[in-house]
Amino acid sequence: MADKDNQFMRKMSSKHLVTLSLGGVIGTGIFLSSGYLIQEAGAIGTIIAYVVGGFLATLVMMCLGELSVYHPNTASLHLYASKYIHPSLGFTVAWLYWLTWTVALGSQFITMGVCLQKWFPQTPIWVWCAVFSVLILLLNMLDIKIFSVSEFWMSLTKIVALGIFIILGAMAITGLLPSHASSAPLFTNLVSNRVFPHGVGAVFIVLLSANFAFSGTELIGVAAGETSNPEKNIPKAIKSTLFLLITLFIGTIVVIGALIPGSSKILTESPFVSILQNIGIPYASDIMNFIIFIAILSGANSGLYAASRMLWSLSEDGTLPKVFSKLSKNGLPIYGLLLTLAGGLLSLFSSIYAESTVYLALVSISGFAVVAVWLSIGISQLRFRKVFLASHPLSDLTYRTPGYPVVPWLVIILCVVSMIGIYFDPNQRIALYFGIPFTLVSIIVYQVFYRRRTHDISTLAD
Repeated sequence: MADKDNQFMRKMSSKHLVTLSLGGVIGTGIFLSSGYLIQEAGAIGTIIAYVVGGFLATLVMMCLGELSVYHPNTASLHLYASKYIHPSLGFTVAWLYWLTWTVALGSQFITMGVCLQKWFPQTPIWVWCAVFSVLILLLNMLDIKIFSVSEFWMSLTKIVALGIFIILGAMAITGLLPSHASSAPLFTNLVSNRVFPHGVGAVFIVLLSANFAFSGTELIGVAAGETSNPEKNIPKAIKSTLFLLITLFIGTIVVIGALIPGSSKILTESPFVSILQNIGIPYASDIMNFIIFIAILSGANSGLYAASRMLWSLSEDGTLPKVFSKLSKNGLPIYGLLLTLAGGLLSLFSSIYAESTVYLALVSISGFAVVAVWLSIGISQLRFRKVFLASHPLSDLTYRTPGYPVVPWLVIILCVVSMIGIYFDPNQRIALYFGIPFTLVSIIVYQVFYRRRTHDISTLAD
């Protein structure tokens, strides 16, 4: 891999890994889409979907934990797939993952601009997009500690905001805090519009969205090569991340479902603002606008980090020009950051000028990528353990995936089921139409152009 003068700095602690992962996960999904999901599948159905999504994320992280503790490499998702499945699939995983975060940058820039236009209506959105581009580039380019600290505080803001919302909501549910909507509704609203208002099938569709809601947890694996004491910090970060996410996500759904009837139009408009206003919190709209802005800025910050590391990994593997594997004196992939930011801006322009063609294809592929990357983690861990045991005793593994081989097989099965489920959701079906051809083309491109040029990564297992 990288020589001694071209290595990443190992400055990330466990708390930085947690906040990096949370930065990629806690975004507009929980703040803007949770009410819509409740209206579609009912509060009980949405809770079930998030429990299953959290279960799958836990299984994936168990698999990733074993891999990343033994192989703490930067952008390791690509490397694991390359070594333990096939180099062409590792190449494909890297591009799918890069595309996921890069496409997201475009929509994140616009959404942040819309948030600030609420307070500064005279300033054009493109000005804000330019400001945010420079801001997240600086946060990623100056020093990994600056990036880690900025992500820590932004993620902490989101965690505290959701935690306070859940506490206030619980007090309103039990009548400890007066609410203008109703007095101590307890949990009657959870089933007021039937348990499954649109049938069990709607729960299955929401399940797909719940799975995607946990995407970003795998950022811990991407950052493994920049983590101090990975044997201790990676398992600790995985446990903390999953505990926080499952608690915050399910707690939020319970509060919204309990305080707002399932038939209310408020669910698809602004359930957070409505609940806070009913409780009597002043400036609820402005508070939530600020939280959503921080959530998106944090997601963009994490996304630029993750995508730039994928380009570095591809360059190290010989499938991109070597310039992208060069690191600055602070150990940062400057050229990967610049190319990723440029890709994010192109995504932004395509969302404006080619929304129904280019941008639709990009968004579809990035949606497909989430399941594909998780699937590759499950297969990689299954094959890694077999290779490892052929020459090492099991006791040599500091962290072992519990319940092997059941856990990786469950990841594989649930990811395949999710991909099949995508076909039955008209709103997401197009992800298969673009995602599968993109995968096949990537494999063919690798086989034709790069099969004999890539580096030997057999030392990854040593």
